[in-house]
Amino acid sequence: MYSLERPVQGRSSCSKDRLGRKRRTVVSSLTEDEELTEILKSYSSNKVTTTKYSFLSFIPKNLFEQLHRFANIYFIFLAALNFVPVVNAFQPEISIIPILLVLAVTAVKDLWEDYRKHKSDKFINGLVCEIYSRKQQMYVDQRWQDVHVGDFVRLSCNEIIPADMLLLYSSDPHGVCYIETANLDGETNLKQRQVVRDLPRQGSELTPENFHSRIECENPNNDLSRFRGFMEYPSKARVGLHNNNLLLRSCTIRNTETVIGIVVYAGHETKAMKNNNGPRYKRSKLERRLNVDVLWSVVLLVIMCLTAAIGHGLWLRNLKDTSFLIPDTTSPALSGFYLFWTMIIVLQVLIPISLYVSIEIVKLCQIFFIQNDVDFYNEYMDSRIQCRALNITEDLGQIQYVFSDKTGTLTENKMVFRRCTIAGVEYPHEENARRLEVYEEDEAMGCSHTLKSRASAKSLSCKSLSCNRSSVSLHTLTGHSEGEESPSPTLPRHSAFSSPMEKDIVPDPFLVQKLNCLSSPLFLLRDASMELTYIVDFFMALAICNTVVVSSPNQPRHVVPGLRGILVSRTPLKSLEDIKMLFQPEEGERGSWKGEEDKMLHLNPGAWSGLENSNGGEGPPSEPRADELIYEAESPDEAALVHAARAYRCTLQGRSLERLLVELPGMGSLAVRLLHILPFDSSRKRMSVVVRHPLTNQVVVYTKGADSVIMDLAESPKGAEQSDGRQGHIREQTQKHLDNYAREGLRTLCIAKKVQTSTEYEIWLKRHAFAETSIENREELLLESAQRLETNLTLLGATGIVDRLQEEVPETIEALQRAGVKVWVLTGDKQETAINIACACKLLRTTDQLLTANCDSKVNACKALLLELRAEVERGEAAEGTSGFTLVVDGRTLDFALQEDLKGDFLELSRRCRAVVCCRSTPLQKSHVVQLVRDQLRVMTLAIGDGANDVSMIQVADVGIGISGQEGMQAVMSSDFAISRFKHLRKLLLVHGHWCYTRLANMILYFFYKNVMYVNLLFWYQFFCGFSGSVMTNSWVLIFFNLLFTSAPPLLYGILDKDVSADTLIKLPELYKSGQNSKAYLPSTFWLTMLDALYQSLVCFFIPYFAYAGSDADMLSFGSPINASALLIILLHQVIESRTLTWLHVLVLVGSALFYFSFTLVFSVVCVTCSPPTNPLGVDKLQMSQPLFYGVCALTTVLALLPRYTHQQYISPSDTLKAALMDQLNPDNYCRRMQHWNQTQAQSKARGLIINVEDLDIKIPDFILPKELKECRAATGSVLS
Repeated sequence: MYSLERPVQGRSSCSKDRLGRKRRTVVSSLTEDEELTEILKSYSSNKVTTTKYSFLSFIPKNLFEQLHRFANIYFIFLAALNFVPVVNAFQPEISIIPILLVLAVTAVKDLWEDYRKHKSDKFINGLVCEIYSRKQQMYVDQRWQDVHVGDFVRLSCNEIIPADMLLLYSSDPHGVCYIETANLDGETNLKQRQVVRDLPRQGSELTPENFHSRIECENPNNDLSRFRGFMEYPSKARVGLHNNNLLLRSCTIRNTETVIGIVVYAGHETKAMKNNNGPRYKRSKLERRLNVDVLWSVVLLVIMCLTAAIGHGLWLRNLKDTSFLIPDTTSPALSGFYLFWTMIIVLQVLIPISLYVSIEIVKLCQIFFIQNDVDFYNEYMDSRIQCRALNITEDLGQIQYVFSDKTGTLTENKMVFRRCTIAGVEYPHEENARRLEVYEEDEAMGCSHTLKSRASAKSLSCKSLSCNRSSVSLHTLTGHSEGEESPSPTLPRHSAFSSPMEKDIVPDPFLVQKLNCLSSPLFLLRDASMELTYIVDFFMALAICNTVVVSSPNQPRHVVPGLRGILVSRTPLKSLEDIKMLFQPEEGERGSWKGEEDKMLHLNPGAWSGLENSNGGEGPPSEPRADELIYEAESPDEAALVHAARAYRCTLQGRSLERLLVELPGMGSLAVRLLHILPFDSSRKRMSVVVRHPLTNQVVVYTKGADSVIMDLAESPKGAEQSDGRQGHIREQTQKHLDNYAREGLRTLCIAKKVQTSTEYEIWLKRHAFAETSIENREELLLESAQRLETNLTLLGATGIVDRLQEEVPETIEALQRAGVKVWVLTGDKQETAINIACACKLLRTTDQLLTANCDSKVNACKALLLELRAEVERGEAAEGTSGFTLVVDGRTLDFALQEDLKGDFLELSRRCRAVVCCRSTPLQKSHVVQLVRDQLRVMTLAIGDGANDVSMIQVADVGIGISGQEGMQAVMSSDFAISRFKHLRKLLLVHGHWCYTRLANMILYFFYKNVMYVNLLFWYQFFCGFSGSVMTNSWVLIFFNLLFTSAPPLLYGILDKDVSADTLIKLPELYKSGQNSKAYLPSTFWLTMLDALYQSLVCFFIPYFAYAGSDADMLSFGSPINASALLIILLHQVIESRTLTWLHVLVLVGSALFYFSFTLVFSVVCVTCSPPTNPLGVDKLQMSQPLFYGVCALTTVLALLPRYTHQQYISPSDTLKAALMDQLNPDNYCRRMQHWNQTQAQSKARGLIINVEDLDIKIPDFILPKELKECRAATGSVLS
């Protein structure tokens, strides 16, 4: 229903509303205060109208919109001009036919689109929800359009939210509500929302009459991730309002019996509708070039009309005997002025009126073929390519730079816990590594253990037996629910990031031995207990430092029982005092930290067998068991860490608004009080939770984040020197392990904690509460509050998570580079990880020279470094045998390089490199890099990514591509095209991009050619009629020649023509360079086409002229063979240009010719007074009965097309033509030519050529053998060895 665009960055949320207020005040609609009631009435209702027209406004409004096109205004002006008697060229009624036809077709298309919107609006506005009625004092069913701001809405499980509501009540005892945002952003994971904090208890259900609070919030905006405001209770106490208190329109209630909310935004003021910006519109490069050539056509038209006007004036002035002219007192100069406008009318077809409509039709058909390409279908996700921008398909064939994210774009984004380091001790998890190798081998053999598509599990999230209302899906909202059944709520549900490969982690035996000490009856050594403290805290952080929603197949969610200090034992416990001692080490303890791990008592290896099977065995289960927990995470990183903690029996069992239920080995289930969640953001690069420790009752901050940030924050805590030495040792060892992880290509996260005293926490809490209740600058204040808390952290350890490459990524990148596309990878990962992935995906070749730009100092030092690297590249280019350079830039250096003083040096260096890798880059840096390259180098750019952090660069690039992967749909919603795998980029660009560009470019040139060629025939005739504006054909044929007789073939040409087959384009990516260089549509190509049209018009006019010279042929008889020859030349010219001839092409070409001859023949037979003052009766019938007519047509056609055919086929055949001819070879010759091509490609590359093959001796057979051809291609192998 909603076409989402990325929220506009920088838009002030404090923009004034219609009454000039900077804030919105919301109270209950039951209020008796007249002033507040008037304020509520001033807000928008919930009725949604997305249509443009009404019954009365359609004709004037649509006509007004169409007049925004200059071409339409131009042709309306000419039609009106033809009604002026002194300048009219032919019947005025005939002149309005073309423009009326174009306007009518466009109007019908707009009316149909608007009618579909009207039906959708009517359906949506008519949906029913429960609104509290003051009169009846109960909830009654009302339509969505009758909902207003201030109304109380009650919803049940599986119902869709009708407006943006503040959550006031949930049937969940802990005030939690779960929603699914798939209708809004495509994400199927459950999101948790909570009732406004400190809301007074009001019995079993909220009573609207007792609600007297006032809500102050920001004015409507389009930011889906932010909501700022506060609620003021009657006691004047204020509580801050956040995004997790807001239920957004179009989301679906899940796993919750009943919720009640008060409407704060309705209708077009809701965030969903604020993001409903319709289809994306961009101007393509070809379209910009087309506008320039249209202007040249106007210039050409003015020159021809001026020539005719001057010629007419001179002819009249030099005319001696005027007995055959009607006496007229008009001066020659004034007659020339009138003639100028007459010639504008006669030669109007020089401006292609139907070209713009034809381009729209061709682009729609191109999108249809792209969307229905079976190679883009992803069976695993049950998805295909989405074309969201309708007018830049040809730009896909001209891409010069590709900017790609790494995680989720080049890699699977299936995060699997691989290994970890805790307290400076590394645990390699070798058995876990072998398990991953088994999965990779099975998937390579087609025996994948991964679960079914996430899409197949949509709308299956609600498992509460009391959710009796029927589910309304996204398809229902869009009006496509006929015949579809709602999925059964008893079916098993799968969550994202929970495949067996991701869940079934094999613990490290040495680490398990240490953890088992918690349940061992043996006494722990005191020094070893300190390391055990780090281990328990480490896994505690993995389990609770997240926003994971916990559920199970048979229970909607797991919540924490309402008991304080719960301690349920499942394993033998040591005394509670012993366990508390672990987390309260004495300050004065002595001893060396190094080697303490050797003091651990070694237990029986069988003691950890219970941990091995904590996930239910090593074999992947086909369906989740009844007692198995399901983790629904917002990111794969969170899921991987929670699964890793669970593998060691540190299990997150449930979550509520204020508590977490965690099971720890040797301690059983503990209720952990959750005080605050400081969510992850791209500036802090970390996330923290503040909890009350269940054993020590201390306030503890657990933090996880990027190692570059956490290592800087892990300062030595205040305390004994021994503690400082211990932390220094941990940091040193952890950094070594992190470097090793990065070299292996693992994603790294650091884990840390901080213990706060009660006084410190109270001071921080006061400032944080102020930030939470602020409306102005809330984000800045919250960021400052989080940074104030996350200091002097105690480093616990780090994790290494593996994220495998997607299939065919190396082949795709290699093909793009051979096609002349420069590939840049922009990632937030460590430099070592980025280099490792670059090597794995063949972006960085073994023969490349690696240049690293790491500069921590000021701008001057960075400039010197860039100049030094540039000099090194220049020396390498001068030396022989250098394959290429790959530049690696870190985030800090990139900050310097993007400054105004260093932009030029950075661009010059990167332009000379074969590839660039930007690591540790932020989303803002990504967009700045894309914008810099696009604007400064004036190249076509493409950005591809899968997450919200890629949205800015996707929107900045000329073509933005989103990958519908594991991180939601934000990138897809902001993109021009959406694919499911990176490998699809290969065919999208090399095949469809090449086809779309060449088809459209050739069709546009063909339109200009046929119009100029035909208009010149009328122009040449003026030299023989005193430049009087007369034409040698009747006005009906003149109008219909370009509008009907020659309009269908170029459409078919632009839709179906294939200059080279898909297989050849894939095997020879070098052919893509023709589109990059705009070879199909250069300025020189345009003017050569104009010269060819000029030559053909001369042949087409003067051969009939000399053939009928001295005869008694009249004006129309002379024009008949000219028109017929022009038609045959134009149609056969397309046959020469086209590389694809099917029965459909033959049908259209022959049909166009028959249509012309049939029309002219019937016209000449039945028309007597159809075209005054001329009388075409019997003219064409007589001409078509004479052999001279056919001889002239044949000779004219051959002579006109001979130069074009000779030049294209023999003198200067294009590279694509050579490839097309190779396509038509039989298999043996094809293999021979492909091998020859491979051998000459490397030699010609140095000269900037693509191929160097003598194709003059190629013989095109009568048929081809597809099966043998494919076998030969497979045997040939890679194009370049």
